[in-house]
Amino acid sequence: TSAQGMRSPFVVPARGPVGEIAGSSLSPLQDLSGTITPSDLHFERHHAGVPLIDPAKHTLVIHGLVERPSVFTLEDLKRFPFVSRIHVVECSGNARGVFRDPKGENVTPQRAAGLSSNSEWIGVPLRMLFDEVGAKREATWFLAEGGDACVMTRSIPVSKAYDDAMVVWAQNGEPLRPAQGYPMRLLLPGWEGNASVKWLRRLELGTQPWMTRWETSKYTDPLASGTARQFSFEMDARSIITSPAHPGVVDKGWRNISGLAWTGRGKIRRVEVSTDGGMSWADAQLHPPVLSKAYTRFSISFAWDGKPSVLLSRATDETGYVQPT
Repeated sequence: TSAQGMRSPFVVPARGPVGEIAGSSLSPLQDLSGTITPSDLHFERHHAGVPLIDPAKHTLVIHGLVERPSVFTLEDLKRFPFVSRIHVVECSGNARGVFRDPKGENVTPQRAAGLSSNSEWIGVPLRMLFDEVGAKREATWFLAEGGDACVMTRSIPVSKAYDDAMVVWAQNGEPLRPAQGYPMRLLLPGWEGNASVKWLRRLELGTQPWMTRWETSKYTDPLASGTARQFSFEMDARSIITSPAHPGVVDKGWRNISGLAWTGRGKIRRVEVSTDGGMSWADAQLHPPVLSKAYTRFSISFAWDGKPSVLLSRATDETGYVQPT
């Protein structure tokens, strides 16, 4: 026996690092089964490296428009009733590199959508903390601040706190890993990943967004009109075929086309697959459980005759939004 289990030497999934100290690492979607992303293969995105934080010295301050400004330790947070939820986290720049520079047809699912991962998260609903400190009625926004070197800060509507936001300390049955925000992070299910501030150390309640550098110089969406849209939090519905995938080789005969679908607006209701470049579509099977704001695994059988085929997938979520071509 051993103190820590190891993967078989015949199975070596790996993230695709982009950059060294700052940058991102892409989750190997084509190598994974089911919907849960192993913690050590969860994608990374950080702007100033990963801080090494002693949990005994780390605190979360909640202040601003509250009745009782408070400081919480990690142990304080664990005294609250906790919840366990499965949600996807997706970087707002997911697939940006592929859209900018496809490099022919040599695009793996990892490169196309590897800035997304799906985990079980354990923590306290943020609304409990806001109730504990007595959030005032006039507070409509809060500022979340991280403890990394760049001091990542984002302005968030208070309504999200009273919906499904969490302060989490565990992922997939173990404490958060440092790259995922240890010892605590904010989790905003369905919203772009940068708003789920890691290494969370401060929450300030106010009446308007703070317009930090992260929401004025970055994380805005340029529009065709020459203006830019700010605070586009919700992530659109999306799907990707993870098998078969480049650089794999497919033999003639029956096989499964399999992939992942998700949406920031709730549940996936339908995934269609085309094997002829979009001329015809068939409904894929959605494998339960189909959870809100989480990966849904889909599959469909396909008999390949050896002739050229173009495979496509198209997701529809419960709001009726259809993934664009």
